[in-house]
Amino acid sequence: MASDDDEKEEKEETAQLRSVALQNAGAILLARQKAERELALERERLRITLASIGDAVISTDAEGRVTYLNRVAEELTGWSLEDAAGRPLPDVFHIVNEITRQLSENPALRALREGVVVGLASHTVLVARDGTERPIDDSAAPMIDEAGAPVGSVLVFRDVTQRSRDEEMRSRLAAIVESSQDAIISKTLDGVIRTWNAGARRLFGYEVDEAVGQSITILIPKDRLDEERQILARLVKGERIEHYETVRVAKDGTRLDISLTISPIRDSEGRIVGASKVARDVTERREAEEALRVAMEALKEADRRKDEFLAVLAHELRNPLAPLRNGLQVMRLAPGDSAAVAKSRDIMDRQLSHLVRLVDDLLDVSRISCNKVELRRSRVLLADAVSSAVEAARPALDAAGHELTIALPPEPVHVDADLTRLAQVLGNLLNNSIKYTGRGGHIWLTAARENDQVLIEVRDDGIGIPAFALPNLFEIFSQVDRSIERSAGGLGIGLALVKGLVEMHGGTVEARSPGPGKGSTFVLRLPILRDQVEPSPMTPAEGGSDSTGLKRRILVADDNQDSATSMAMMLQLLGKEVRTAHDGLAAVELAGQFRPQVILMDIGMPKLNGYEATRRIREQPWGRDMAIVALTGWGQDPDRARSKEAGCDHHLVKPVDLPDLEKLLAELQDGEAG
Repeated sequence: MASDDDEKEEKEETAQLRSVALQNAGAILLARQKAERELALERERLRITLASIGDAVISTDAEGRVTYLNRVAEELTGWSLEDAAGRPLPDVFHIVNEITRQLSENPALRALREGVVVGLASHTVLVARDGTERPIDDSAAPMIDEAGAPVGSVLVFRDVTQRSRDEEMRSRLAAIVESSQDAIISKTLDGVIRTWNAGARRLFGYEVDEAVGQSITILIPKDRLDEERQILARLVKGERIEHYETVRVAKDGTRLDISLTISPIRDSEGRIVGASKVARDVTERREAEEALRVAMEALKEADRRKDEFLAVLAHELRNPLAPLRNGLQVMRLAPGDSAAVAKSRDIMDRQLSHLVRLVDDLLDVSRISCNKVELRRSRVLLADAVSSAVEAARPALDAAGHELTIALPPEPVHVDADLTRLAQVLGNLLNNSIKYTGRGGHIWLTAARENDQVLIEVRDDGIGIPAFALPNLFEIFSQVDRSIERSAGGLGIGLALVKGLVEMHGGTVEARSPGPGKGSTFVLRLPILRDQVEPSPMTPAEGGSDSTGLKRRILVADDNQDSATSMAMMLQLLGKEVRTAHDGLAAVELAGQFRPQVILMDIGMPKLNGYEATRRIREQPWGRDMAIVALTGWGQDPDRARSKEAGCDHHLVKPVDLPDLEKLLAELQDGEAG
């Protein structure tokens, strides 16, 4: 009986134990299921978290094989989780050094190996599955279990392409700023300098450590400090200031003309926190502009003087033309009145000489300005030049009733000069004093030694020169007073000639005057010849026989019929046999028929010019010994050379003086006789 009870009790205990076990197993199962659900939920949360973050994430197992990629990692590597799972990490995360292009150490594998967090790598490039390359920042950390054993790693990386571009742009911008020739400066709204480039160092002279932290007012002149306050006020409003020209001062005190461009600097929230300014040195440009302005003013002034000069030239040319025409009318109206004809002839001769002098002066000024005047220098006694100048000026002196006083050194003074040109200089100075001194005035011409120079002064007690006119007195178109010029006559080029010729002789000339009504003095300095050995005096050649009494056949070739006819009449009155031709072909034909001893050949003729006509005549046997004289209005040195090359024996410039023509004809005849 007892055994049955024991057995029953044992069965009940067993059933209870089974029930408890079943209950515990169910609880454990429920707990496990709950844990698994929570783990799955946590994994899903982690997946969602990793998928939603901006960085790329890859996890590995303890062997370095890929276990997980988030969406960003899939996009950057080109690998899906399905394709990448179980692959060695370097297959999926393939990185090289940006500079060396060598494989870079994988940070996740190093984290597994060393059990440490691996920081950001530099110069790392991720090569995606399709070969696309991207610069990245990467870091990795080991995953450790409760026992401290590594069970895997997690790798975090991000695409830094834009940041690299931004950094490159900033680097380039910094390089541009530093290498710019302009000064580029930034400052706070309080005017404190924050940055200072090489251009600023060059322009203002301050080193970086001398400028940064200082007030911008170290560059601003004291008289312009208000500008800075106005500039800051405009910047606070967000205005940009472009090409603002002002003055700034360098470290050494030099004032600089500069152009400023100033822009506001904003922070990340758009607030204005400072200013950036670009300063460009425009000193040279300002100087160039000023030089251009002065040059333009000079051109305008020269143009004005030219217009005045042309007006005076017209006036001066008309003055002698009037008495010339009047004289012709008198001779036509009273041909039998010998006294009236003689008087008219004298007037016409004086006025014609005046016209010739005007033209000669104009040509001389032109030649000097073009450096085409050739001085025929020799050892010249100063007294001879003075005598020649006074002789030429004597008629004007006497007509004006002036008294001339001459004082020369007692000992001979010699200069290396062209006697004719030096006499012309002194004559022009004398004529200038004669014109601008009231009737019955006094003129002094003095000379004295001064070291190795001779100082020559032409002084008068005339109308004087105002101070403002003295600096420009020797310029070609300079006129002191138009009313004076018109009353006194002249083109105002005599002094320009004086200056040009004196400088060609190695000398100087200046004008002085105490003022209007107090006379004027012209001071001329020339170097003296030290060697006083005199050359043997030359006996002037005796003139040939008077040509007026000798019969000569002369051909006058000139397309200006009045000129040819008047020349023929004059030569006929001298007893010559004359023929005229009015073009080059006619001249050649008539020369062959008439066989003249002398041909006066104009150059500018139709059909054949004078040069070609001369060549054709020289080609004929009968024309080789004829004397051919170019008689033309062209009188420059190249014109003389061309006439000589064509075969002309001499070159005369219209209008020719009768004594000069007679002398040449006599020389030609003497040459034939010899």
